Amino acid sequence: MVLFVVVALFVVFSLTLDGFLNVDNLVNLVRSVSALGIFGVAMAVVVIARGMDLSLIASMGVATAVAIQLMRTPVSTPVALLTGLGIVVIMGLLNGFLIAFVEIPALFATLASGLLVYGLARTTVLDGLIAELPGDRQFVLALGQGTVFGIPVPIIVFAVVAVLAQLMLSRTRGGRFIYAHGDNAGAAALTGIAVRPLTVFEYTASAAIGFVGGLVTAGAVGGLNTQVIDGSLIYDVLLVVVVGGISLVGGRGSVASVVAGTALIGIMLNGMTIMNMNTHEQDIVKGLILLAALVLDNRLHPRDEETVRQGD
Repeated sequence: MVLFVVVALFVVFSLTLDGFLNVDNLVNLVRSVSALGIFGVAMAVVVIARGMDLSLIASMGVATAVAIQLMRTPVSTPVALLTGLGIVVIMGLLNGFLIAFVEIPALFATLASGLLVYGLARTTVLDGLIAELPGDRQFVLALGQGTVFGIPVPIIVFAVVAVLAQLMLSRTRGGRFIYAHGDNAGAAALTGIAVRPLTVFEYTASAAIGFVGGLVTAGAVGGLNTQVIDGSLIYDVLLVVVVGGISLVGGRGSVASVVAGTALIGIMLNGMTIMNMNTHEQDIVKGLILLAALVLDNRLHPRDEETVRQGD
């Protein structure tokens, strides 16, 4: 159904909007939504497990900005990237610990941790709002601006991340455990799955995938504006996941859902930009679509509270 809407929207915009069907516009469209798709894959890992990570953009933004800031010093690119990776891993471990062992609801735990890490970074580490990527750091620039056989590298990175995540979720024992965890955490624990450590792994994996998206974003524009953390990007990520068909009740959906949701939201955002809709008007449209998707998800996948309580 989502793919049908994508095709229909593509046809309508092609016929009604000047410049939409332009090759350059379509290439830029796919390039620009690749990072959003990577963030969607990161969020999908925890949503399939019936979780939520509102700190995804905050941890990505801080880690990417710190890595870029280190690249403006004699520190080598691998060391800078490993430092950024270390930050998101710590964030993932913190979120997983708070949710699994302290038993704070995921919504509040990740919201608080995101605010915490951004506030700490702004007051102690980051030099300013914008972290500009040095021109000699070709690896990161290539992630956002390079091409391989005419294919933009961001698209390739998105494809690789999506394939690896899908293989992990569908072909490994850990992936099957994630689905079981999301479907019924109590029953998963009764079958011998270590649900608490699994939760820590889910949030750590989500944060690490998000860091890849941050590097693609930084490479595309030559830096990172940390104000993106306070923006609406996290809601765009949720749009991609929910509209794509990954249920918030857990245990359902796949990376293919993220790809479909990314295509839909990408085309919609591109069309609204061509129509010169301002930010507030776009927020209205995105809010309505998210509400409709949540209502539909609630109708299609109602939660059986009695089964959840019994753990059966």
